[in-house]
Amino acid sequence: MPSSNYFLVNEQDRVLAMVDIRHELGGNLYHVGGHIGYSVRPSERRKGYATRILAEALKKCKELGITRVLVTCNKDNNIGSAKTILNNGGVEDEAFVEEDGNVVRRFWIKVK
Repeated sequence: MPSSNYFLVNEQDRVLAMVDIRHELGGNLYHVGGHIGYSVRPSERRKGYATRILAEALKKCKELGITRVLVTCNKDNNIGSAKTILNNGGVEDEAFVEEDGNVVRRFWIKVK
């Protein structure tokens, strides 16, 4: 699948967070991966960078013509990510259970 990668860096060019935008969904991406995957450097977590990079990614999705974005996170160990998704307008959909028993929370965000 085509994708675009972006990085959030500070004034010293240190990477704070990264995001991967998948332009289309197919196969496992529809159930588990979603359109957007993001990560924040562990030392920079809980500073608002996840919310910011997801918001910026949604702007890029609009430029790509993606009007409805799927973002996912693990249910058991990623409460912070769920809050980030909700802060960016996520509406929870039905959860998906992976083959290994991991429960994945699925959220749709309408791109404005």
